[in-house]
Amino acid sequence: MKDYLIRAIDKKGNIRVFVASTTNMVEKARKTHNTSPTATAALGRTLTVASMMGAMMKNPKDKLTLRINGGGPLGTILVVADNHGRVKGYVDHPYADLPSRKDGKLDVGGLVGNQGSVTVIIDYGLKEPYIGQANLVTGEIAEDLATYYAISEQQPSAVGLGVLVDKDISVKAAGGYIIQLLPNIPEEDIDKIENALYKTEPVSTLIDMGLTPEEIMEKLLGEFEMEVLDKIEIDFQCDCSRERIEGVLISLGKEEIRAMIEEDGQGEVVCHFCNTKYNFSKEELEEILSRI
Repeated sequence: MKDYLIRAIDKKGNIRVFVASTTNMVEKARKTHNTSPTATAALGRTLTVASMMGAMMKNPKDKLTLRINGGGPLGTILVVADNHGRVKGYVDHPYADLPSRKDGKLDVGGLVGNQGSVTVIIDYGLKEPYIGQANLVTGEIAEDLATYYAISEQQPSAVGLGVLVDKDISVKAAGGYIIQLLPNIPEEDIDKIENALYKTEPVSTLIDMGLTPEEIMEKLLGEFEMEVLDKIEIDFQCDCSRERIEGVLISLGKEEIRAMIEEDGQGEVVCHFCNTKYNFSKEELEEILSRI
């Protein structure tokens, strides 16, 4: 099944929901960065939630950057998404790992840490981007994003994220949801949602059972009349190019480029998001230098 997300709203206009199936995307990220099982879960959860947050943006050129740093062994998680379903991201220390928790689950909270913050930056193409921030609560990511929405955007939200790693360390199932309560929702509807969330299995379990985003939404919000507004295919996809990397070299300045020429006689730049290597010969570096 292809990875995709749905955006839906109930017919009374009280509930907005996003549900994503992201198994292939997270496995692609795991292969790209060769992440440990727990790092895979942490990066996968962040990629999943960023894909849904990206779908909230209206304009094709809008960019969302999600940065999480909890002071744990994993370092910073950095993910970028657009509203076309394209997501890219990496972690500082992809090989970092911890023993499983006593309940047998991966210790994502321990690897990420909870002594830091989650930062959301949205570039709308204006002079200054929107920046929102909240302190991490658990480092488990879903709870931290729910806290971010409550504190930074005053938007009551339920966030569920899950990555199931197989015995061969590949990604068996991954996905997530964001349920947002809109103004004037009746208390009895809030109670219904809370009860459904309490009874429903983890989202990675539902994905592993073969449920589609539509079926997961039905399981969570079956008591409401929901209308699907969008269905967007999603993918782990980097937009780097040689031209962009040249721009990075130019931004380093003349002295840095001269040092590359004198010390190594060449230059190599690696994209953090996809690990693609760009090599520049001495002649190419000199040509770039002449353009600065």
